[in-house]
Amino acid sequence: MSTRIERRFQTLKQEGRAGLVTFLTAGDPDAETATEILKGLPAAGADLIEIGVPFSDPMADGPAIQASSLRAIKGGMTLAKVLDSVRALRTQDDDTPVILMGYYNPIYIYGVDRFLTDAKEAGVDGFIVVDLPPEEEGEFCLPVLEAGLNFIYLTAPTTDDVRLPRVVEHASGFVYFVSITGITGTKSAAATDVAGHVARIKRHTDLPVAVGFGIRTPEQAAEIARIADAAVVGTALVEAVAAGAESGNAAEKVLTLVAELAEGVRGARN
Repeated sequence: MSTRIERRFQTLKQEGRAGLVTFLTAGDPDAETATEILKGLPAAGADLIEIGVPFSDPMADGPAIQASSLRAIKGGMTLAKVLDSVRALRTQDDDTPVILMGYYNPIYIYGVDRFLTDAKEAGVDGFIVVDLPPEEEGEFCLPVLEAGLNFIYLTAPTTDDVRLPRVVEHASGFVYFVSITGITGTKSAAATDVAGHVARIKRHTDLPVAVGFGIRTPEQAAEIARIADAAVVGTALVEAVAAGAESGNAAEKVLTLVAELAEGVRGARN
C-alpha cells in the first residue's frame, strides 16, 4: 500500500509539475496560531507539509529557525503536542502528506516504538531526522519503514557518488537535497549547480528529489521547480511568522506567502 507522500508525488507527476513543500516550526509563535497556519496550508497551495519539531540545539538550522524553536519550547511545545497538531489537521484534511523534521533526541526520549505508534495514529507520513546518518539506520529508519511510513534522507553537494548509493539505499518517499553547504537561511545556491546535483542523485535512485535550503522567493521556487520534483521553503516562512507575531497577523502573512510561492511553483513548467 502506498503512502500519502508517494501518492502525492504520483499526482504531481501526472499533473506535470513540481510540488511545494512548506516548513514551519510546531508551536511557533504559539500553539493556537501555529495550528491555524497548519490547517490553512493545503488551501494556500502547500503540496507537502514539513513540521519542525522544536529542539534546544538545532545544529543544522540558521538563526531564524533556531529562534522559532526556542519560542516554541518556551511556549510549552512538546513532541506529544506536535502530534496533537497533526491530529488537528487530519480533522479536515486526510490527503496532504505531513513530514516531521527534527533531531533524534526527542524521539529517543519518547521511545521509538511508542512514538511510531502514536505518530502513525496521528496521521504523520514520514520523518526527516537530521542527525541520523545511514550508519544509524537501525535506530529509527528501519523501524519507520517497518511501520509503513517514509524515512527521508538528506543529501548535500558534498555527498559524492561513492556515498550516494549508501544514503539512498533505504530512503523512501523522496530524497531531500540540501542545496548549500551550511545552515538554513544563510545563502542560496545557483540553479545551474542544483540541476547538476539533482541529475546526479537521480542516477542513483528513482525516488523524487526535493530541493531545500536557500529558497526564499516565488522566483527562486520556480527556478527549482523547473529542475527538481519539489521545492522546499522554510526560513522565509518562519521569518513571516516572526514578523506577523509582532503585528498580530502571523497566519495571514504566512498563508499569503505560501500562496505566492505555490503560484511560482505551479507556473514554472508552463
